[in-house]
Formats: sequence, C-alpha cells, structure tokens
Amino acid sequence: MRTTPPRWRRLGTAFTATAALALAGLGTAAHANAAAPSPTATWTATPCATPKHQGELACNSFRVTGGLTAFQKQRAARDGITPKAADASTPSGYGPSDLQSAYGLTSAAASKGSGETIAIVDAYDDPNAAADLAKYRSHYGLPSCTTSNGCFKKVSQTGSTTSLPSADSGWAEEESLDLDMASAVCPNCKILLVEATSATMANLGKAVNEAVTLGAKYVSNSYGGSESSSDTSYDSSYFNHPGVAITVSAGDSAYGAEYPAASKYVTAVGGTALSTSSNSRGWTESVWKTSSTEGTGSGCSAYDAKPTWQTDTGCTKRTISDVAAVADPATGVSVYDSYGVTAGWYTFGGTSASSPIIASVYALAGTPSSSSYPAKFPYTAAGTSALNDVTSGNNGSCSPSYLCTARSGYDGPTGWGTPEGTAAFTG
Repeated sequence: MRTTPPRWRRLGTAFTATAALALAGLGTAAHANAAAPSPTATWTATPCATPKHQGELACNSFRVTGGLTAFQKQRAARDGITPKAADASTPSGYGPSDLQSAYGLTSAAASKGSGETIAIVDAYDDPNAAADLAKYRSHYGLPSCTTSNGCFKKVSQTGSTTSLPSADSGWAEEESLDLDMASAVCPNCKILLVEATSATMANLGKAVNEAVTLGAKYVSNSYGGSESSSDTSYDSSYFNHPGVAITVSAGDSAYGAEYPAASKYVTAVGGTALSTSSNSRGWTESVWKTSSTEGTGSGCSAYDAKPTWQTDTGCTKRTISDVAAVADPATGVSVYDSYGVTAGWYTFGGTSASSPIIASVYALAGTPSSSSYPAKFPYTAAGTSALNDVTSGNNGSCSPSYLCTARSGYDGPTGWGTPEGTAAFTG
C-alpha cells in the first residue's frame, strides 16, 4: 500500500473550501468569467476528488454547478434563443452524437463493438448505477443495456454480484460519468462495473485484475494519486496484462505526474477543451487548463521505466500522456445521476471523462492481440490522420516545454492527440 498521501488535487486550503461548498451543494464561482457576455460554466470537484483516508486515491472529475457550458451556448446560437442556466431536467453537456462526431466515430459506433466488454473500475458502490445507466441510454436512443439482457453487470473486486462495497455518493457520480461515456462512444459494447472495497491502490488494483479475469479487454480507470516507490510492484501486480487495453486518467491538477497514469503498461489519457469549429473537422481542441493547479496532468514519472515505444528525450523515465480526449468542464459531457444528488442531468469534466472515452475507442477498434500492449498502438499511428494533433494550450510551465505545452507532434498534455476514428487504437 502506498505510504505517502495522494496530492489531493494540489489545491491546499483553496481546495478545502471548494470541497466544502461541493458537499453543501453550493458550487463555486472560482472559474467564472465575469466579463463574458454569456456566463461561463462554473464547477466544483466531486467529493471523491478528496480522499477520505490517507493512502486512498482520488477520482478525477468535476461537476458543473452553474453558468453555461459550451454545449448550451452552441445550442443557443443554433436555435437563436437566449441561453438559460442548467438545471437537472435537461442535458447541458455533450451527448453521444457530439462525441462520436468530434472523434470520427459515428460509423464505428453504429456498427462496431458487439461482443466486446468495457470494464469500469471505481471504488465503493453506486446503488443506482443500473437505473441511471438506463435513463441515459433511453434518453439518447441507445440500445438497452441492463442486467437482465446480459449487457450490464456490476460486481465487487472479488466478482460477487451480491456482496458489494458500501455505497458512496461521491464515487457514485464518478461511476455514472464512466458508464455514460462508455455508452456514448461504444453503444453496442457490454459494460462491466467493478467496484473496489475502498479507494486504495491495493483494492483498486484487485478490481482491475478481476475485470481482466472476467474477460474484459478494455479497462478504464478514472483515479490517481501521488507516485511512490511501490509503483513498480503495483505495475507487475495489477497492470501488466498483455492483450488488454488499460486506460488511466492523467490527472486534474495540471502539470505533474500521477500514478497509475505513470504505469508503463497503461494508456495515459490527457484532457482537452473541445469546441465546435468552422474547420473541415467541425471541431477544435486545445489543452485543458483552468489555472496553475487545475487542468490535465502530464509530466515525467519518478519511478516507472520508459516503455520501449516511447522515444521522447525530455523524461528519462515514463512520460505522461499518450493520447487525450475532452476533459474541460466548461466543454463537458452530459451525465445522468441520482444517488446522493437531485436525480437528473449534470455536466461533468475532468480526465475521468477522457479515460472511459479512450477505452471505448479501443473497444470499437477490436480485440487486441494476446501478446500486445495496446498503449503502443497510438505511437504506431503517430503523425497520421488517425489522430487529431492538438497544438495549442498548456497546463503549466516546465522544461523542456513540450512536457507541458502543446506543439505539433508529441507533447505531454495530449500525447499524440485525440482519436480520429479507430485506426490509431488497433494493432
């Protein structure tokens, strides 16, 4: 078990105040742009972003609490109406058609994924997971995915369907986000939710192993914490699964490395701000950064060796990230959640969104070969039209600068870029 505490989002007393507002259901105006003609979205970290106990890892998600998201502004501009602040009665973030369009996945999402299982690994139980998933999928016209039809399954880290962990409303928000992103990108896939007993690396790692034991070839992990000298042993115990695409959120605390994103066996997923555009793609992206302490993670691992397919020279050990997808809460995604909150629609951001999105792209691309490490696949496609190169924005200051600043080609915050179809995720 890790003996050093996680970074706790590196926000110090400011974060403590924000977390208190979140728990009180009040949100925060820290991200508001008062000069904007339309109020910019405001958000707060979900409760699971603050570990309850030393040695626990944090989830990487934010929930929008006020103002207007990119989705709302775009809809208002299209319809010629005055935008209204979000409420729980209607979606206010990007939905499945938006994400499929942004990442060139519309055709693949309609025709691929049948028979594939995406595993979502989180801590604690979400008692309403199945019901909330059904609401999301029904609203967007996605195929039914229930326990009774064999599409959805929820188990503990030991594989039990009846002896589940204690419930936690903060982690339930995270689980709803993860399940909905898997549904949005790969609506024909089966979904396995594996709930760890607690948010320690040991228990979350056992949940990863259980997901693989139960046959999942795509495993998403939307959590992280500070690195430690134990990480290389965690690598061999929990993440060394050839033939399985394991994705991990790069973190939400701006420049700096987290584990397990630093594992050489996983695909570390950074975060972007995603907006519609008049360009040929119809969308544009930049590095997600809100402040010096909030944005996508990136950086050099202090412990994990560099994988053979990674050749950048700024880090002697493993470099984070490999690829990226939308994570900025201001350009966030639509989620349905009901446990511990008013039942309804919420908009979420954080690299907790980007990790299950990328796991689902792997699923659309098809089963990896049994001896492969799928984290390598995007490197084989580097510089091709299979990836959208993100070339603007940063998540901090660093040297060499590519570790925290977007550029043409590889960079730390977004890796080789975001998906344009599935070709970069097969091998």
